[in-house]
Amino acid sequence: MTDTADTHFRHSQRHIRLDTILRLRWLAVLGQLAAIFIVAQGLEFNVEIVPCVSIIGLSAALNLALQTAANPMQRLEPMQAAGLLALNIVELAGLLFFTGGLQNPFSFLFLAPVLISATALPARLTFGLGVLAVACASILFFFHFPLPWDSDDPLVLPPIYLVGVWLSIVLAIGVTSLYSFQVTEEARKLADALAATELVLTREQHLTQLDGLAAAAAHELGTPLATIFLISRELEKTVKDASFAADLKTLREQTQRCRDILSKITQLSSSGAPFDRMKLSELIEEVVAPHRDFGVEIKVRIAVSVAAEPVGSRNPAILYGVGNIVENAVDFARTTVEVNAWWNKDTVELVISDDGPGIPPDLLNRIGEPYLSRRRNRDEGGGLGLGVFIARTLLERTGAKVSFTNRTFPEHGAVVQIAWPRERFEAIETLEETIG
Repeated sequence: MTDTADTHFRHSQRHIRLDTILRLRWLAVLGQLAAIFIVAQGLEFNVEIVPCVSIIGLSAALNLALQTAANPMQRLEPMQAAGLLALNIVELAGLLFFTGGLQNPFSFLFLAPVLISATALPARLTFGLGVLAVACASILFFFHFPLPWDSDDPLVLPPIYLVGVWLSIVLAIGVTSLYSFQVTEEARKLADALAATELVLTREQHLTQLDGLAAAAAHELGTPLATIFLISRELEKTVKDASFAADLKTLREQTQRCRDILSKITQLSSSGAPFDRMKLSELIEEVVAPHRDFGVEIKVRIAVSVAAEPVGSRNPAILYGVGNIVENAVDFARTTVEVNAWWNKDTVELVISDDGPGIPPDLLNRIGEPYLSRRRNRDEGGGLGLGVFIARTLLERTGAKVSFTNRTFPEHGAVVQIAWPRERFEAIETLEETIG
């Protein structure tokens, strides 16, 4: 399930709704018209009104055409969204060309389309838009109409100041876009990983429910099968017809076979009713059993305490979380994995360790972040990715504290410590409580 989740969630598509782009473009049209009106009528500066209004009019016409021809609620492909954002940059450059170039304080609006792309589009498209914005700013540094100003006292900015404006635009585009991209990417990864976690938990809950239903059904079917077995055996003793006796013998043998199968099914759960409770030792054996046939010895040590052995819920979050950590230990162990357990009246603790290469120092303090992974290979000290994130998230939701360390030199290998408050471990939790 971890591999499936990784495939489907890690490379999620990024799409912007057309309506979002159109709202931003209409806001730009209104703001540009307001700026032209205030400068021309309010300040009475000499503005190139005709070319400016023409550019704004073309932008408005395109908005109307898009609203008419397409459903505003549709999600644009990344290239389509990037094309519209690139058009915004070119339109802004055209307006700035007629209104002073980089001397115009609105030149910093080059940042807006690139910033939008950084939060919603792939990095390569954001980089392309950033290059386009810088190119437009560079052209405007050399070629532009004079800044609308008082003709009796014209504003003349020194070249060194304009270089500073150009450099600040370039740095603002680069730094803020990179920062926005990183923050958005981390948030997206976390949201996708949590969605994968919910799917894993639901799957484990379904498996656990089937397990419990099978054990309950086996328990209920035991009585009628025992009756059939006894009656067939007694009839076999009294019937004289050889062929009929042979049929009764077959019936008795098949009934016994059914009883044996049901006996194995009942072992999937706790040894007695109710089937949704299990001792700590049973939990350990259940998560360890699937990994015993991979050429790695798994040693289970349970420290006997004066306190009674804790009995907890058959919680799918705990089963998956501990099972995933055991699986990772088996993947990277050279020969041996150790699972140690102890408890007292306040605490329940599991320590899972292996004799593999251990956790690389550069990953040790970041274990638990989603998609922090390297290729799973016993010869490489990595591979702790989405599976560990899901396991840690699920275990912490059950009240556990999970910590990752390495063995002290000269020993080598990873050590995972999982500790619960005993009252939390023994609490009966539903799926909704675990998710919430």
